[in-house]
Amino acid sequence: MAGYDYLNNKFDIIVVGAGHAGCEAAISAARLGCNVLLCTLNVDNIALQPCNPAIGGPAKSTLVREIDALGGVMGEVADATYIQMKTLNSSKGPAVRALRAQSDKKEYTRYMRNLIENIDNIWIKQTCITELKVKDKKIVGAIDEYGIEYSCGAIILTTGTSLEGKMYVGLQSYSGGRLGERAAIGLSASLRENGIITKKLKTGTPARVDKRTIDYSKMTIQPGDEKLSFYSFKPNRPVRQQYPCYLTRTNEETHSIIMSNLDKSPMYQGLIQGVGPRYCPSIEDKIVRFASNPSHHIFIEPEGLNTYEVYIQGFSTSLPACVQVEMLRSLPGLEKAHIIKPAYAVEYDYVPAVQTRHSLMSKDINGLFFAGQINGTSGYEEAAAQGLVAGINSVNYLNNSEPLELSRSSSYTGTLIDDLVTKDIQEPYRMLTSRSEYRLLLRQDNADARLTELGHKIGLIDDIQYQRYLTKQENIKKEIARLNETKLSATEDVNNILAKYGEHIDAGIRLGELLKRPNISYEVFKKIDEETKNLNLTDDIIEEVEVLIKYDGYIKRQEQQVETSEKLEKYRIPENIDYSKIKHISTETREKLEKIRPKNLAQASRIGGVKPADISVLMVMFGK
Repeated sequence: MAGYDYLNNKFDIIVVGAGHAGCEAAISAARLGCNVLLCTLNVDNIALQPCNPAIGGPAKSTLVREIDALGGVMGEVADATYIQMKTLNSSKGPAVRALRAQSDKKEYTRYMRNLIENIDNIWIKQTCITELKVKDKKIVGAIDEYGIEYSCGAIILTTGTSLEGKMYVGLQSYSGGRLGERAAIGLSASLRENGIITKKLKTGTPARVDKRTIDYSKMTIQPGDEKLSFYSFKPNRPVRQQYPCYLTRTNEETHSIIMSNLDKSPMYQGLIQGVGPRYCPSIEDKIVRFASNPSHHIFIEPEGLNTYEVYIQGFSTSLPACVQVEMLRSLPGLEKAHIIKPAYAVEYDYVPAVQTRHSLMSKDINGLFFAGQINGTSGYEEAAAQGLVAGINSVNYLNNSEPLELSRSSSYTGTLIDDLVTKDIQEPYRMLTSRSEYRLLLRQDNADARLTELGHKIGLIDDIQYQRYLTKQENIKKEIARLNETKLSATEDVNNILAKYGEHIDAGIRLGELLKRPNISYEVFKKIDEETKNLNLTDDIIEEVEVLIKYDGYIKRQEQQVETSEKLEKYRIPENIDYSKIKHISTETREKLEKIRPKNLAQASRIGGVKPADISVLMVMFGK
């Protein structure tokens, strides 16, 4: 390690940026024994939610559960600070069900900062790191904006939208990474001087409106769930009062205002060169791209309990502030809206992640890690998952240990990182359930079954939590065995109850077989089976038992797909291979392989432009 002496600015690890990636990176590295300097442009904005004040949603909720199972903190903080909990896609299959927590924005920040400040070996500093110190392709330290030098063995860059950030409100532009915060200037140039390629991306956020000027009676209420679910697998999660969100819609007038003001949009005038997020477009993009759609959903979400600020989800824009007023006041319920903060777009530097390994360490500079939006992602959850992996691997690097490299079949986190380092992402990347070929195996309900053992081995899951996990898994196993062994008789009383659910049995049937029927849930068993009625099983155990039994055939099919994929992973590719000397593969394949330099044939097969026939040639070659 670098040697620790805060009086002389010597640390093991420096984390640059204190957003969701930076917090997970700093906390995990510190809990694993390293001394961490956490640098941020503004200490009051630690773990800030600069866009929507919410955690989770489709695919993202699985990332949060995986973070918790590995020993990260996002799930704990989301559970502690929610003002609404809602399960999305509850009527659909388990692969796409998702928990979403509306957060109290300020409380979330305070809770996370308190966590950090209660870890003795994290040192927070408000400063801008402007230069990397690299010796023999290895990180040895950094220099900040005041000329102060720091020594360290590893650096994790989690700069969000701050790198050379430029904000746009209409045709006016301002230096900054987000509203009210300056840009990080200097570090991009240092990266390029050290051979790291940077490019531009763009994102944006909607206006914030004073809730006193909103007529909620013209909107549709969106309440939280009566039956609460949580992110963290720890027990005794807090039960808090819930507050509603509301739904309104754009209309013909809204669309007319937007279309007549496109000449004032920096995107449409070519002032912004960075590519924006495909799955979270600005409202002007929606109107132009989906011109046949007469209206779009707009959600009205509170930012917290002690503020008038309300977030207008689905209404991000970079049009001028005066136009934004017209647009908002055309929406039902917002006719008298007062804007507290205008919407804006931000263009920033990022580092294409094909330059990094699966450990999130640079391929060219040892000890330099990247996590979060600097890797081209969008979303707090994607950032936090990367931050956790980067924090763990920075410690592994300093200890000369094997890096943590999660596979696609083990987690959404592994899928996310593999996509980033393999697919040469050209736009902000958002995790979607459709990005995983194993999404039925990688559900939010079984994240602990997939990753807790690994989290315990790493050292971030303590013995108490690990024992709790083992007990839960044993109870699941016992209950599945009981259901598969218990036979239900075809009595008149049983069939009268089953008839209410559109079911009937002519002969005795095992409960496990009956549960596979679409209309039968575990709740039905409590009415027809005395033993089930008297069992004291928690909701999470019941949920997992139901999924494992109902989808048993589909799960086994995906497990077979994993086995097939793992055969390709066994074909390791030497790091120093010279692709130009490999004959019988296409020029395009050689170029792609040289750029990405995959670690095995499974990764090579996922690179865009690499032909299946070329993979067959390489398989024969490496097989020999």
